[in-house]
Amino acid sequence: MKKKILFRSFFGAPIGVTISLIITVIFSLCTGQGEYYPAPHELVDWCGGNETTAVIVQMICSMIVGAVCSGASVIWEIEKWNLLKQTLINFAVIAVPFFGLGYIMNWMPHHIYGALGYVGGFAGGYVVMWCAIYFSIKAKLKKMNKQLQEIQRNGDNQN
Repeated sequence: MKKKILFRSFFGAPIGVTISLIITVIFSLCTGQGEYYPAPHELVDWCGGNETTAVIVQMICSMIVGAVCSGASVIWEIEKWNLLKQTLINFAVIAVPFFGLGYIMNWMPHHIYGALGYVGGFAGGYVVMWCAIYFSIKAKLKKMNKQLQEIQRNGDNQN
């Protein structure tokens, strides 16, 4: 299990950086009026006005996010846990670093309403994810039960 977590984390880190880069491009296209914004202005200010330092901080944080999300994916493979337990534990493992890094990276306003909105949005995403997984599993089980019933009927017809 530990090797699997480390392996996924190792490969998740560059995925986090790639997603972060895509987000900066999309953000720049939406708000930049033809200019590229590699990091939030607040992060650049926090880094003493040094854009290069801000990009390095952003890259390190993106690597951490990618590694944590990828490493935490093994939680979905623990079959003795039910879906709700998997979801809550995965949420806790990912939410803590996301909140800390979200604060540092200025992904949320630095006041109580910004923090509550960030956590609420994050939790809302997990509710949507839980529902999607739940209904997907339910549909697969229904299909499997139907196939089992057909096998049983065919077996009864042959006797």
